[in-house]
Amino acid sequence: MIGRKEITELLEKRGCEYSIAEHKAVFTIGEMLDAGVPHPERIAKNLFLRDDKKRAYYLVTLENSRTADLKALRTLLSSRPLSFASESDLEAILGLGKGEVTPFGLLNDKEHRTVFVLDSFFSEGIIGIHPNDNTATVFLKTSDLLAILSESGTECRTLQL
Repeated sequence: MIGRKEITELLEKRGCEYSIAEHKAVFTIGEMLDAGVPHPERIAKNLFLRDDKKRAYYLVTLENSRTADLKALRTLLSSRPLSFASESDLEAILGLGKGEVTPFGLLNDKEHRTVFVLDSFFSEGIIGIHPNDNTATVFLKTSDLLAILSESGTECRTLQL
C-alpha cells in the first residue's frame, strides 16, 4: 500500500511544488478546519461513493463548504443511485481508514475500480488533501494531482458540482 512516505517521495521524484501542514488526526471537515491549517479555502472535502449495485465507485472531491447532492451527482455521472461506500470497501479498494479519504488513496486502487470526480472549483491553483494519513495535509497544484492520478490509470473527471 502506498502511504504518506511514498506520496512525498513521488512528489519529490516528479519535482512537484508542495507543502505539508502537520496537525492532529482529523476525521471530519470541521475538525480539519479547526486544526489551523493554512489555506482553509483550498482544503478539499472527499467522499467515497458507490452505486446501489456496488459496480461503480467514485471518489468525489469538492470545495469544503459544499454539500454533496447525491441525486444531482447521479445525474451528472449517468450513474445508478449513489450512497456512501462502506468502511470495508474503503479499506479494501483504497487502503484507507475512516477520516483518511483522499485522492491519493486512488494510487492503491490497482484494479482502477474508482472514478475520480473533481469539483471544477479546484481546476486552477492548489488543493489541500491528506497524504493517505489524516495527521497531515499536502498542498499541491491541482494539475500535478490530476497528472499523477491519470498516469496511474485512474479515470479523472472534472465537473461543476
